This record gives sequence, structure tokens and C-alpha cells, in this order.
Amino acid sequence: MTNKSIEINGGDVVYEILGNKGDLIVLTPGGRFSKDIPGLRPLAEALVEGGYRVLLWDRPNCGASDVQFYGESESHMRAETLYGLLTALRTGPCIIAGGSGGARDSMLFTMLHPEMVTKLVVWNIVGGVYGSFVLGGHYVVPSILAVRGLGIKGLLSVPEWRERIAQNPGNEQRFLDLDADEFLKVMRRWLNAFVPKPGQTIPGVADEMFDDIRVPTLIIRGGENDWDHPKRTSYEVHCLIKGSTLIDPPWPEDAWERAGEKMAESGGKDFCLFDTWVQAAPAILDFLGR
Repeated sequence: MTNKSIEINGGDVVYEILGNKGDLIVLTPGGRFSKDIPGLRPLAEALVEGGYRVLLWDRPNCGASDVQFYGESESHMRAETLYGLLTALRTGPCIIAGGSGGARDSMLFTMLHPEMVTKLVVWNIVGGVYGSFVLGGHYVVPSILAVRGLGIKGLLSVPEWRERIAQNPGNEQRFLDLDADEFLKVMRRWLNAFVPKPGQTIPGVADEMFDDIRVPTLIIRGGENDWDHPKRTSYEVHCLIKGSTLIDPPWPEDAWERAGEKMAESGGKDFCLFDTWVQAAPAILDFLGR
């Protein structure tokens, strides 16, 4: 299936569905990466071969979708977008799966819209002081500094937003139409979500919200020395989601660190952060088939 787009909450969302039979899996990558990021599609294709359909989507601020800025956190905004997307497509409840930032998005969606989820699969869960601070510094602070220094037009100089404009030229005007004061208010709120707090195992989400996850859940734990997705966080989430299943990663314990080193050595040209994800397909299919 080729790319399609649909307007959700005032912005166009680009998506595609792989496969033509079986239950639907919504597969979400991490960061602000698009559905076309290397490593994601091989996992999606393996799940299709296992008898499922897979929805890949560019979340707001990712890939070719429109940029949008609202909500308690960016993950909250994405959860509402996914709810609107599935409702518009008249599909659901379905299987929700994601890694890294996509794991947080998937868990929050399940908490906020439990009636839309049959099973949940997450891996590379972000947590801890280092992992949370890195995200806030990378995804929020540059935009705050740009607007405080140059006004709203300063966003056009932020490398990440230049990429969004390159993939979707209409995003340039969407940036220019933003109100600087309101944008900064949203950014401060989004940044606050990444400040580690007692009672928040994952950024911006109160631990008691995990009580709303009542579907069968598979957690693939973080690597032994992964600072971005701590092993400890996986265990804490496992404790918070009653009845969840926790398994060791199907990739090497140091996969994330080695991928990061490879990217750094290539100057970011050799993207390989998610190349190992396809190795999770057998474990995911086994869990879904139970």
C-alpha cells in the first residue's frame, strides 16, 4: 500500500498499511524519526509474513506529516493523534507496538485509550536521569533557544525543523503561523515532562497510570549498560504493568552502544540504531500467537 494522508486534529498525518489480512499492528519507532527510518520496515515486513497487517505512520513532527504543538507532552499529543487516526480509519481495537520513544507513545496510548488496544509490545524503554535529560536537551531546548533569540522565524534555522520542511514544504508556513509566546509555553511544558520526578518511571507519565494497562503486554528489556534505555527501567515497567511478560533482548546486550559508536564514526551518515529490531520478530510473533 502506498502512502496516504489524513487530517487529524488540524494536521495531515502520513501513513501506510502493509499486508492485507490478519489483525492490525500499529508499529511506532523512536525519537522524531519517520516510518521510513532504516530498520523499521524489515520488522514490519517480518510481522506481515507472520500473518498480521502493520500500520506505519509519521507522527506529528516526524517524516512527511505536518508539525503540531499542543498537549501535556509530545507523547500525549501523539497518543491523541493515533486515536484520531485509528478512529478515522474505522479500525481497532488493535495491537500496539513500539520501541524507544515509540514505546512511551504506545504505553501512553494504551493508558489513555485502553478500549482501542488488544495487546501491547514495547522495547528500548527510555528512563533514568541521563536518558530523560538527553531527550529534553535534544528535542525541546534547541527550539526554545531559537525562538528566544530570533522569534518564531528562528525555528526555520533548527536543523531538525529544516528536515521537516524539506520532507513537507507546507511545514514552513505552519512554523511561521505559530504564536511565539504560546509556542514557548508548550515547549516549557514539554520540557518539564523530561525532568525526572518521583513517581514517574517514564518521562511525563505518572506511575499510577500504568494501572490502566490491562492487556497482555510483552516487554523486551533494555541492554545491560544502555544509558538511554536502562535495564532498570524495563524491570520497573514490568512491575507496574500487572501480568506483563519480560524477556531478554534478542539482540546483543550492547547493540545500542555499538550502533551509536558506528553512527558517530560515520558522522551520522551510517544510521543503524534500529537495524537490530527485526531480530525481535520471532519473539513478538510468539507472544501475539499465544
